Amino acid sequence: MTDHLLPHDSYIEAVGDALTAAGLEPTDHSWTSDSETRGTYRYLNAVLTLDPSGTIASGDNDAAEWPHGLLLIWEWHTGREADQGEPERGPVWQFAALKDDGSNEYPTDLPVYGYADPVAVVEATRKVIRGDILPGDFFNVGQWRGWGGGIIGGSWERADQLEAACVAWDTDE
Repeated sequence: MTDHLLPHDSYIEAVGDALTAAGLEPTDHSWTSDSETRGTYRYLNAVLTLDPSGTIASGDNDAAEWPHGLLLIWEWHTGREADQGEPERGPVWQFAALKDDGSNEYPTDLPVYGYADPVAVVEATRKVIRGDILPGDFFNVGQWRGWGGGIIGGSWERADQLEAACVAWDTDE
């Protein structure tokens, strides 16, 4: 994650640094990549794996919902296949529970901007760990059970530069 070969590496590193500063250090199973899904289109992505057990306790909820870990997922889609049900162009943050076999639950959108300020990602992550934001329904994208607070925080100060770098990456591909 430190080679800075992909346009989003420095952003994901900044988010990882903010998580670490907040006591939620990503594990060694965190990475960035450019990926291909179902052979149809390419996208940029990153996964930050957290072990939140025991990090944030609130009332009766002691992070026991994440016994195998919590994934924070960032993706930037080209939008080329949006007319076929694939994501629109641009970024999105999601979260998912890691299962004991290494797979994960279906991801739920995290209520932050796609180019969220790293501090906003930390705040939203704390709310997920505490159970203030729960995974949504598979068919209701953007639905956060238990959360009615809307989007958390603002955009990253270098969001425009990151967007330009992602678009340039897409053009070069």
